[in-house]
Amino acid sequence: MYKVDFSKPCHAHFIGIGGTSMSGLARLLHEEGFTVTGSDTVPSKYCDNLRKQGIPVYPEHSEENMKNNPDIAFVVYTAAIFKDNPEYTYALSHDIPVLSRAQFLGQLMDNYKYGVAVAGTHGKTTTTAMVSHILMKAGKDPSITIGGDLDLIGGNIRIGHSDYFVAEACEYTNSYHEMNPWVSIILNIDADHLDFFHNLENIVLSFCEFGRKVKEGGVLVVNGDMPYVDRVREAVADKDIRVVTFGLGADCDYRAENVHLDAAVHPSYTLIRNGEELGEIVLSVTGEHHVWNSLSAVAAADALGIGLSDIQEGLRSCPSAKRRFEYKGVTSKGVTIIDDYGHHPLECEVTIRAAREVLDHRKPEERGELWVAFQSHTHSRTKDHLDEFAAALALADHSLVADIRDDREADDGTVSAKDIVDRVIALGSKSEYLRDFDTIEKYILEHCKNNDLLITLGSGPIYTIGDSLLRK
Repeated sequence: MYKVDFSKPCHAHFIGIGGTSMSGLARLLHEEGFTVTGSDTVPSKYCDNLRKQGIPVYPEHSEENMKNNPDIAFVVYTAAIFKDNPEYTYALSHDIPVLSRAQFLGQLMDNYKYGVAVAGTHGKTTTTAMVSHILMKAGKDPSITIGGDLDLIGGNIRIGHSDYFVAEACEYTNSYHEMNPWVSIILNIDADHLDFFHNLENIVLSFCEFGRKVKEGGVLVVNGDMPYVDRVREAVADKDIRVVTFGLGADCDYRAENVHLDAAVHPSYTLIRNGEELGEIVLSVTGEHHVWNSLSAVAAADALGIGLSDIQEGLRSCPSAKRRFEYKGVTSKGVTIIDDYGHHPLECEVTIRAAREVLDHRKPEERGELWVAFQSHTHSRTKDHLDEFAAALALADHSLVADIRDDREADDGTVSAKDIVDRVIALGSKSEYLRDFDTIEKYILEHCKNNDLLITLGSGPIYTIGDSLLRK
């Protein structure tokens, strides 16, 4: 495999540069003195931002993009591209080294003594933000790459000048197996990306292998409340890796006791480490599920030698990352808008339950109805989790479902957004199939009322509905 010499800037080309992670890595190289170009067929704010920084971003994939840049030294490509991509095939046919995003990220992490990789089916971005806040509070000047925008760093990448590197680690296509961190976090293991993994057992095996990637002498932080904790522990038993657990269970190394939710549904709790009470943890994110995320961040920070006061202040000062139960505002009609990136049924359920808690903490006369505008991502995920998506959406008073967004697969006609709606209705909840965002927005304007709460939910541009409503 081609090895990037980060001390010798050259020309790197990114295929699919507009994704959250790819754009951040491209920006990092640019700021380190590399010449960077890229292409992406999907317009995005990340593409716009890269152009503003002087990075050429071509709006289509073409051999011409490569021919016009004969000094390209290597290519980085996203897993979302197909292997017949003209830039990818041109690179191969002209002996230009190609690296997957994951391979490049793994090489980047190897440059740091204390790499921290945050993995799990759910909660990666929020937990990466928590670890980042703690390290920043402790003055560690970390480099950071995260799968969302973080106000603390003004985007999705931060270039530090220390031995610390924090990265969100994605399990899709086993990309996180390219990393060799000193601390790894496994937040949870659930059935997702079945278009690649096919079944839950393969996902469990994948996370076990990820655990084995921790460097010798390093630390693996694992959710002690999940059913696969012993499988992960056994998988690394022959390695010089210290395993620590977090959760609410009595056997967990890092535990939360006396969990309390304030009026804004922000959790707080007493932190227990190996049976010893250490102090109070207060969070600024919404929902009880963040107790687990924060405990994993505590364990990782403790493994890095961060003091309790920095941990406490880092967590207290950490808001939700962009598109993670993000409060957007209140419309002129008095409707509260929340946006969330959730695209797995468990993520959707947790988000909707958190919104219900927000309503329940209001005064009785201020409790409106709970609405969800939802767009599923990929036909295979929708088909694999059809009943689970319906069960999650049925927790709302009303759900409005747009056509499935799919940038990876062709529609084979076996599943549709209306299938979700039919199942939600069968569960006794109100739901409407409204094909596009304009139709959903019009419906909301006609039916939502003062004190209602609307969640825009999904990994695609469903958030634009809320943005548009707030401008009216």
